[in-house]
Amino acid sequence: MTERCGLVAVVGAPNAGKSTLVNALVGQKVAIVSPKAQTTRVRLMGIAIQGEAQILLLDTPGIFAPRRRLDRAMVAAAWGGAQDADLIALVIDAKTGFSTRIEEMLDTLKGRREPKILVLNKVDVTAKEELLTLTARLSERLDFEEIFMVSATTGDGVGDLKSALAARMPEGPWHFPEEQVSDATDRMLAAEVTREQLYHQLHAELPYASAIETEKYEERKDGSVAIHQQILVGRPTQRAIVLGKGGARIREIGAAARQELSQLLGRKVHLFLHVKVKPDWEEDRGLYRDIGLDWVE
Repeated sequence: MTERCGLVAVVGAPNAGKSTLVNALVGQKVAIVSPKAQTTRVRLMGIAIQGEAQILLLDTPGIFAPRRRLDRAMVAAAWGGAQDADLIALVIDAKTGFSTRIEEMLDTLKGRREPKILVLNKVDVTAKEELLTLTARLSERLDFEEIFMVSATTGDGVGDLKSALAARMPEGPWHFPEEQVSDATDRMLAAEVTREQLYHQLHAELPYASAIETEKYEERKDGSVAIHQQILVGRPTQRAIVLGKGGARIREIGAAARQELSQLLGRKVHLFLHVKVKPDWEEDRGLYRDIGLDWVE
């Protein structure tokens, strides 16, 4: 059989479940997931295999109305990820339904030449009548080649979607080895895992006023790895929140991130976290480069 390989840009509004869907299609975790919107900041590629097809899935930041420089860089990364894709998969939160934001995305997608499919996610918690109404409304606005109804959380419909994506991939050699599941470097993955723990453990206490900078990633002779990271925050009060009483919170964050990284990397991890107050971290060009975003004026 002939090998196939292609690029699928997974786009949608924040919290539509794009990262959960990419993880489900790959078959293991490659993108961080949080109930908070705008969790994904960078374009991470998940690599899924179905038969002779290798499907390169770009998990893009959610598309929203940008206010800050970081917001603008994230939205630019989302639309940039759709360039040169063989297919665009628009993921919609079926439970949330139609919105002005979705209307704006549909208008933008109209002008793009790439073939588009619609993925209605979270159908397990959405009434059937609402699904039918939403599908009809979206189809009126944009001519989708196919429509899929899935639950990325339970896995319902994900297999059918994966098979359809594989069938749409153009003929050509695979771009990555069979065992590789993501193009993210271990250094980038380490920063994302720690950032995910910040979201999980701090909830609304520290919205988006933080970033992770991996200062050192050191392979040790015994096969373990030592990772030194800076958690950047804008104000001293935010530093106190991350540290917690007597340093308890940052120890919990570190322990959870260390355990997950050990599983993902398949080796012992020594994780050292430091919290630094840097009021202008969003204006640091080097940080944007490190986390994989382009500087946007």
